[in-house]
Amino acid sequence: MSLPDRRTARPSFRRTGTVALFAALALASACTVRPLYSDASLETGAVPGAQEGLRQIAIDPVNTRYGQRLRNDLIFLLNGGAGQPEQPKYKMTLNATVLVLNEAVISVGDENRPSAASLHMTGSYVLTDLTTGKPVANGSRTIPASYDQPTQEFANLRARRDAEDRAARELAELLRLDIAQKLAKL
Repeated sequence: MSLPDRRTARPSFRRTGTVALFAALALASACTVRPLYSDASLETGAVPGAQEGLRQIAIDPVNTRYGQRLRNDLIFLLNGGAGQPEQPKYKMTLNATVLVLNEAVISVGDENRPSAASLHMTGSYVLTDLTTGKPVANGSRTIPASYDQPTQEFANLRARRDAEDRAARELAELLRLDIAQKLAKL
């Protein structure tokens, strides 16, 4: 038996490689990618991203301190610090809840006292189109925030408040991303 001739093996490899390259280019050309937060205008022919939809959301007031912090952070993120829109296209009903779990317990004398806690903040929303009055999106996200529970009462209260503020800030970012993804699909 002899080895195959190099002259005949190479051209078929080149043809296969060329065909595979053109197939990959054809497949890649079918993919479309655009930024989620783009500010492309319709005059340029580009499809606008979710940013314009995010700027058209008005958020209803909430009744808790941590809910208000979440609302304020979300308003800032949605509108870039410009506040609520004057003539919104969407109205958001926002609900925030907090669950505190004692993670570690230490024994001091005859009593057991928690020394660390985990705060879980949940934010749920319903986004309603104001022209039709129908809900266009809804969702819920949860974020944890851990904190120490010192023996001083004021320090303990301040640590919990700081954990609520951290959770509200991070939860607002998660909710903004979730809303942007849903608005991009509309």
